[in-house]
Amino acid sequence: MSNLPAELKYSKEHEWVRVEGNKAYIGITDFAQSELGDIVFVELPEVGDEIAQNSTFGTVESVKTVSDLYAPVSGTILEVNETLADSPEKVNESPYGDGWMLVVEMKDPGELDTLLTAAQYAEIIKG
Repeated sequence: MSNLPAELKYSKEHEWVRVEGNKAYIGITDFAQSELGDIVFVELPEVGDEIAQNSTFGTVESVKTVSDLYAPVSGTILEVNETLADSPEKVNESPYGDGWMLVVEMKDPGELDTLLTAAQYAEIIKG
């Protein structure tokens, strides 16, 4: 079974969210990176951009495929993980750590209630 930290929230599109106050750290799950294979490129938005829940905010490209990234929450981008431009493999090596993608100031923290717990997400990826 994939590594699923219990303190995170998950989307059906395989993103995770770590909440710190009104900030949401966003990345892709361990399951997603293992399905994608070796990640060679990550395209992310700019600081200051607005993202809306369930809309695409970028892409992740692996040796196998290109996948859209979907925003688990709405808000304004405060930070983008610039190290991924030169080291996209960090997403494979540390999806919940150094491989984080965005920090967003949440517009509506209530959106977190639409996300999945680790146990609920585990059920989806088991299927």
